[in-house]
Amino acid sequence: MTVHFIGAGPGAPDLLTLRGRDRIAGSPVCLYAGSLIPTAMLDHCPPGARIVNTAPLSLDQIIAEIQTAHDAGQDVARLHSGDLSIWSAMGEQLRRLRALDIPFTITPGVPAFAAAAAALEVELTLPELVQSVVLTRTPGRASTMPAAETLTAFAATGATLAIHLSVHNLAQVVADLTPSYGPECPVAIVWRASWPDQQIERATLATIAQAIEGKPDRTALILVGKALAAENFVESSLYATGYDRRFRPQSADSKFAGDLA
Repeated sequence: MTVHFIGAGPGAPDLLTLRGRDRIAGSPVCLYAGSLIPTAMLDHCPPGARIVNTAPLSLDQIIAEIQTAHDAGQDVARLHSGDLSIWSAMGEQLRRLRALDIPFTITPGVPAFAAAAAALEVELTLPELVQSVVLTRTPGRASTMPAAETLTAFAATGATLAIHLSVHNLAQVVADLTPSYGPECPVAIVWRASWPDQQIERATLATIAQAIEGKPDRTALILVGKALAAENFVESSLYATGYDRRFRPQSADSKFAGDLA
């Protein structure tokens, strides 16, 4: 018996990975975060599967469901939204499973920030403009922030910021970022990226609060940075004519000339 933790992606059912689909199909028990995962994902469950929405359950109750399946020798598909490596609450579940000596696997999923960038049709890292993306959030009821991890500290780097779980705290986000990025810095907010009811609002730090009046205050991702609206940026050297590289040596004297032989 194995518990398969599966990143179900940002919402669109066809953004589930093939590995995730197959592990769902092979598990007679499915525990899924119903508040964020569309029910279409459950179509991959085998006939007769026990399907449990974990949204109203406590951690103890979730582990009890897994223990019951373990005792019956049944694999469990444990579905979380997005990717499991960030803000999934997987870590505390893994700690419990290790203590119980219950085996598990982890299947990554498409993260929300990637789906949001795709919806915006942007690359978040552009040559000589920005080469880093910071995934962060603001403090909330479920989790505080370490003292050193502030928006003002991240803003000082000039990186593209992907700010999760914080649209309800937009006023503070704007106040913290404006000194470093400036009021004209591009901002985009994407609600329910990849879902049928996806919404997008583009503005600047100075205008974003007014632009989203009346919009939902949850299930949104805030993206901030120059890359969101940049047009005059340097092209990458990767595909530049004359750039000597392993798969495209530029002369017989190139140090890569023998690699393709």
